[in-house]
Amino acid sequence: MRFSKFLTASVLALGVATTAQAEDPNKLITILTAAEPQTQLMAMVLTMNAIAAGAEAEMLLCGPAGDIALKDAPASATAGQAPKGASPQGLMKMMMEKQNLKVQVCAIYLPGKEADASVLVEGVTAAAPDAMGAAIVAPGTSVMSF
Repeated sequence: MRFSKFLTASVLALGVATTAQAEDPNKLITILTAAEPQTQLMAMVLTMNAIAAGAEAEMLLCGPAGDIALKDAPASATAGQAPKGASPQGLMKMMMEKQNLKVQVCAIYLPGKEADASVLVEGVTAAAPDAMGAAIVAPGTSVMSF
């Protein structure tokens, strides 16, 4: 009898925990540093699909991948790729507009380019290291890095 009550209580507790987790959205931070256009596009595609599956996402672009966020981005960021003709920058902009994707460049990206925020696509900002660090370790957050 005791075991049965324990088992029932355990199952109920598990159900409550699962329900609570289901109510909290999954959070995804995509960190993209890769220079290769195919890798950049795949990071965008996977982020887009995670959002479609219910995740709240944000993206951090560093190093060569930061160039995706430039108004005057290189052709590698804007050229369409097979199979659907999407580009890393085009998909990033679409997610920002339609899915509220928050996109930031690393805090040292603009100083490294000797530029200011005026060179960035509208809506992209420089990340604050303390805020990004806290977001990375926040409960319920997954980090995907390319």
